[in-house]
Amino acid sequence: MCNPISQIIKQPKMKRMPASGITFCLLFFIWSCNNGNTGTSTQNETNTTPELKAVFINGDSLHYIEMGKGDPVVFVHGTLGDYRTWGAQMDTFAKNHRVISYSRRFAYPNRQVINDSADYSVIPHAKDLAEFIRILNLGKVHLVGHSYGGYTTLLTTIDHPELVRSLTLMEPPVVSFLNNVPGGDTIMKNFGLRVFVPAAEAFKNNNNEKAENVFLSGVMGDSLYYLKLSQKVRDIMMDNWLELRGFAFSKFANPPITCDELKKIKTPVLLLKGDRSPSWITSITNEIDHCLINKEDAIIPQSSHGLEYENPGEFNKVVLGFIDKN
Repeated sequence: MCNPISQIIKQPKMKRMPASGITFCLLFFIWSCNNGNTGTSTQNETNTTPELKAVFINGDSLHYIEMGKGDPVVFVHGTLGDYRTWGAQMDTFAKNHRVISYSRRFAYPNRQVINDSADYSVIPHAKDLAEFIRILNLGKVHLVGHSYGGYTTLLTTIDHPELVRSLTLMEPPVVSFLNNVPGGDTIMKNFGLRVFVPAAEAFKNNNNEKAENVFLSGVMGDSLYYLKLSQKVRDIMMDNWLELRGFAFSKFANPPITCDELKKIKTPVLLLKGDRSPSWITSITNEIDHCLINKEDAIIPQSSHGLEYENPGEFNKVVLGFIDKN
């Protein structure tokens, strides 16, 4: 496992108040149920093998791959994912863009650790992303973020608009917006009791696979979801259990974002959701939609929360169309 260091850039502190109570994240794991490589990925169209690189950011090495030339597009994966999540996008987007997919802190093959101090948060991920863009001298980028990666890109866009040319936002679990939804507090409480309490117990018993099973069953509303996955897909997910452990013990994973903050975003935003996504995450997306000013909306057909790998053809067409306009 390589671990090169390019440079260290000092990052100013981001000031944001954490949310209290039960919070949660969403998934993100792999790009496709048909591609289960666990090392540097072999892309499915041209069989190219991008070099796995690393940069030193905020005290740790983060790994990434890149392809193509042109305006930079940065993909940001969700929980249980890594740089391999975007395998169904890399070749297609790289035809006319410089495409970069990185593994967020704690994701494979990075080597950070998490303790059970209950202070895990999305804020360090947003700091990392801003530094990542600066270190690679990318200028203003097109950000594409899924789930907790979408949460990361949203915070980055709010705090560093000078770095973002456009934002494609895919069902970020900004749970503070459930406060505006009838019964939202009950939804959060029940989710925590059904999902994160048993997941935390499984982690305490060193049963990481059971924790992932519980998490996916709760998020997808299907108790057999994990069992339906191929072994290759499960192996990739098992490479990325560490961040889920952080969520299981955290009270501050999802700091609140206000409608007023979203209204200040001038960057063009494409807000995506799946036509089969669970109602609670759709409710969050709808609340975000009401607050954004410069935005477009699109629904990816025949997909649930895993939009980019459940229907990659439609996803790629919609997102590329948006990026090329901006």
